[in-house]
Amino acid sequence: METMGLRLYGANDLRLERFTLPDIQDDEILADVTSNGICMSDYKATILGAKHKRIPNNVAEHPILLGHEFCGTILQVGKKWRSRFTPGQKYSIQPSLNYPGREMDAPGYSFPYTAGEATRIIIAREVMEMDCLLPYDGEAFFCASLSETFSCIIGAFKTSYHYKPGRYEHINGIAPGGTMAILAGTGPMGLAAIDYALHGPRQPRQLVIVDRNQARIDRAATVLSTTEAARCGVDLQYLLVKTDDVGSAVRAAVGPRGCDDIFVFAPSATLIAQASALLGANGCLNFFAGPADSAFSAPINFYDVHYAGHHVVGSSGGNTDDMREALALVAAGKINPALLVTHIGGLDSAAETIKNLPTLPGGRKLIYTHASLPLTAITDFSAAGERSPLFAELARITARHGGLWSAEAERYLIAHAKPIMDA
Repeated sequence: METMGLRLYGANDLRLERFTLPDIQDDEILADVTSNGICMSDYKATILGAKHKRIPNNVAEHPILLGHEFCGTILQVGKKWRSRFTPGQKYSIQPSLNYPGREMDAPGYSFPYTAGEATRIIIAREVMEMDCLLPYDGEAFFCASLSETFSCIIGAFKTSYHYKPGRYEHINGIAPGGTMAILAGTGPMGLAAIDYALHGPRQPRQLVIVDRNQARIDRAATVLSTTEAARCGVDLQYLLVKTDDVGSAVRAAVGPRGCDDIFVFAPSATLIAQASALLGANGCLNFFAGPADSAFSAPINFYDVHYAGHHVVGSSGGNTDDMREALALVAAGKINPALLVTHIGGLDSAAETIKNLPTLPGGRKLIYTHASLPLTAITDFSAAGERSPLFAELARITARHGGLWSAEAERYLIAHAKPIMDA
C-alpha cells in the first residue's frame, strides 16, 4: 500500500516522501493516521539525528518516520491480534514502549513504518507486545492525539514524591493540598499540567504559574481561569516575570514556607537553581524539560538536600496506564486537549513546522496527515478566510467554540481540505 510520510535521515534531514509499505505480518497492524501533534521532542529528534537516544545509529541508511502523538483508524489486523482489534476501530498509541532490552525505542523515533507523520503506517509488533495500542471511542481524533501529551504530564505528576518524617516510604504524587509552582509554565505542556492539576485526582491548595511571555500568560488565564481554579479549590496565580529573578516573585506569592512541588518546564540552569531555593521542607523539584545537550547541568543546594529533605526527579513520557487515564479523563470531559491547540496544518507543513518550532508562537501545532494545508494559527483563520472558503468556515466554527479547535472543526477540515496524495 502506498503511503506518504515524513522521514528522518539524520540531523536536520527531514524528507516528505511517497513510498510503499510492505505487507503486514501476522503480529502487525495496518492503520490509517488522521492527526498528529508536534512537540519539542520532534524538534530535538530532528536537530540531533542519530545522536538522539531514541534514534537508531543507522538512520541514514534506514530512515525512521517521525511523529509520536497520533490517532487514526485500524485498516487491517494481523492474525495474532484479530481477537482484540478489528478494522474500523479508532486507536491511540502510547509511544513509551519500555521494550525489554530496547527501552529507549519508541514510535516516532525508532521505527521505519510506525509513527504519526504519515498517511498510513504499520503498527509494529513491539507496540502490540507491550500493549501500547489503545482503542479509542471518542469523537475527535485530535483529542486522542493529544492525550499522549497528558500522559506525559500524568507520568510526571506520579514521578514526584514525598515522605512522612521518620518514614522511608515514598508517597508518589504531588502533595495534596500543598503549594505548587510551575516555572515556564504557559506553553502547551504547561497548560496540560495546569489542566491536570485542577481537574485530575489530586489538587494543590495553591498553584503559581510563572512565564516571561505576556501573550502566553493571557491565553492561559483565559482558557484556565482563576475562577475555574477556585471552583476546584485551588488558589491559582499567574506571574509575568521578564527578568531572571523568578525566585523573588514566587517567594512573594507563596510565603516563607516555600513550595512542596516545583515543576521546571524549560531547560534553564538559572530556573533550576532558583527552583531549588524555593523548595520547602520535603520539597520535590520535578525537572520536566528534556534538554538537547547531554552535558546539561545546574546547581542545586545540597545542604538542603541533606537537612531539609529536598529531592529532584524527572521523567521522559508516561506509561500505558497514564495514557489510559488520559483517555478516560478526556472521554469524561474533565481535561480538554483543545486548550493546547493554537495552529492547524497539513502533512506538507510538518517539516518546516518542526524545524522552526522554537521560534513559532503559540501552543500545540496539530497536523492532519491526509491534508495539504499551510500551518495556520486559529487566530488567523478569519484573515486566511478572505482567500480560502475552507478557512472562512473554520473561522466561523472556531468562533462558535470560544476560539478553540473542536470536533466540529475537525470534521469539516477532514471533509473539505485538499488531500495530500493529490497535491
